[in-house]
Amino acid sequence: MAQEERIALFFDYENLAISARDDLGVTFDAAPIGDALAERGRVVVRRAYADWSNFDEDRRMLTRNHVELIEIPQRMGMVRKNAADIKMAVDAVELAFERDYLTTFVICTGDSDFSPLVHKLRELDRRVIGVGIEASTSNLLPPACDEFIFYESLEGVELPKRSRPRTERAAAPPRRSVEDIEKLVTTTVGGLQRSSSGPVLSSSVKRALLRKDPTFSETEYGFRAFGELLRHLEDKHVISLSDGAAKGDPEVNLSAGGKEEGDAFKLLSDTVGELQRSGPVALSGLKDQLRKRDSEFSEKTFGFTGFLQFVKAADNRGSVSLKWDDALDGYRVEAS
Repeated sequence: MAQEERIALFFDYENLAISARDDLGVTFDAAPIGDALAERGRVVVRRAYADWSNFDEDRRMLTRNHVELIEIPQRMGMVRKNAADIKMAVDAVELAFERDYLTTFVICTGDSDFSPLVHKLRELDRRVIGVGIEASTSNLLPPACDEFIFYESLEGVELPKRSRPRTERAAAPPRRSVEDIEKLVTTTVGGLQRSSSGPVLSSSVKRALLRKDPTFSETEYGFRAFGELLRHLEDKHVISLSDGAAKGDPEVNLSAGGKEEGDAFKLLSDTVGELQRSGPVALSGLKDQLRKRDSEFSEKTFGFTGFLQFVKAADNRGSVSLKWDDALDGYRVEAS
């Protein structure tokens, strides 16, 4: 049986409460975070930091969720803007040294001032998960974490129907498509296969995806679980799945040249055939010619890290011939 994760949960409460109110139009609730973490392991430490005289109602909600309230009073005549941040950072590092059994630290904030804390915890071999509200989360914080979860994406967070919150927000980033995840998964699986001497398991793929993009979540693409996403990609012949050593953790391989890959090789062969009527076809600039014929073409869709690797694969399959040409000072491609 795998070792259960033991989690320490820290709330930068003023940052979360104000962001939830101003950016989402809701009252912050800790329960969705607790429920999400319960699926990952045991939450053995729960602490929230704030001047609680400003959050009287919130105290009751946090108490119901078994969160320890750390009081940081704002004394009259004194500016103590960062007092809660400093106390929270000191406590987290202290726990990392004193509690060897803690494997994961969850830092709930959108403030980039906590990036040094995240780096230090990772140096101490702790996994760090960030949780924040997307509109108010600094762009510097998510890449510093092993994983970053946006609060509004959690199950149990009910957002109002109004399209815009009270505070003006920046334009939302374009929604990523299933085609984007196809490219991401294939390049990741291909990279893991090249760097690993053993089978590539689905759990390894998920960890690698989070290392590339800590904000990655299969739910953003409409899938309830990572396994469901992998099965969808298998149905599309992007990857193939087979039983792994552990139940529920299948082995993942790139699909062995499905129809779409064959179509891509044919597109390459046909394009080269047309171009070579006017003279030798250099590899340089050939990808642009393919995109003129198919604007959505990308070798990464098929797990290749670069266009040269894709053309070499086409050469191996007899679709084209790839040779070095001194006159061109580069590769020449010929239709077979």
